[in-house]
Amino acid sequence: MPPLRLKRYLLTGLLTFIPLWVTWAVFKFVLGLLAGIGAPLVAALLGAIALAAPRTAASLNSEWLVFVLALLITLGALYLLGALAHRVIGRRILDAFDGLLARIPLVQTIYGGTKKLMAVLQQKPSGVQRVVLVDFPRQGMKVVGFVTRVMTEEGSGREMAAVYIPTTPNPTGGYLEVVPLDELTPTDWTMDQAMAFIISGGAVAPDTLPASPGLPASRP
Repeated sequence: MPPLRLKRYLLTGLLTFIPLWVTWAVFKFVLGLLAGIGAPLVAALLGAIALAAPRTAASLNSEWLVFVLALLITLGALYLLGALAHRVIGRRILDAFDGLLARIPLVQTIYGGTKKLMAVLQQKPSGVQRVVLVDFPRQGMKVVGFVTRVMTEEGSGREMAAVYIPTTPNPTGGYLEVVPLDELTPTDWTMDQAMAFIISGGAVAPDTLPASPGLPASRP
């Protein structure tokens, strides 16, 4: 096989494999996180079975089976929690649970902050676009950010926006910046479009980007 064709085929194969690998890596991370939540319960269940039937417990104690059982238990618990949250009695129970966590200072800081962030990202913003572009890490370079809150700066009276900037391809990690509202570039993107843009490394994106504020419009 000619070297040029070999190189072309290898490059084509690599470009075909990378999207599959990124998709698998993201799913593996999410599924592993969910399975890790249910793993202690599966371990306790196998321990209880071992007391009555050691051979059965030994046959069930395989890595893939424990993973699947833990994942199913977590998904089932999340479904029940969602169904419970939609009922009046369930809301009262969750409110009581929130009140209990509010009495634990460090736990309330983490739990309360995360819960507020999830609530903010699920609601439609009023008065400011949720998905924006930010000059980061320097002017001229743009990143996608999510506006979580708008505040007023003392003295100057400027409106400042708290912007969460997720990383690629794992959007659960990122940065928090406080940026003047007039320095943000608003977009008409939805949360789904923004997340697809971030996770895909920019491969899934619109053909045009909004212009930065203050830039003159281009002349035909």
